[in-house]
Amino acid sequence: MERIPVSSSNLHSVGYDSERSVLEIKFHGGGIYQYSRVPIAMYQGLMTAASHGEYFHAFIREVYPYRKVG
Repeated sequence: MERIPVSSSNLHSVGYDSERSVLEIKFHGGGIYQYSRVPIAMYQGLMTAASHGEYFHAFIREVYPYRKVG
């Protein structure tokens, strides 16, 4: 999945697969995680948020199932 670099102290890059509703995040610590059943509106909100990290922690981190893929 192609990821877009973001300006964040925690998140390195973010990708989204609209066909599968999967959000993929690479963290500065090196881990890559995929979050499933994420609506496109959540991805759009993350990408336009003033703080990507705060948005992620508030609306995605503990809400959607995830797995480590890298």
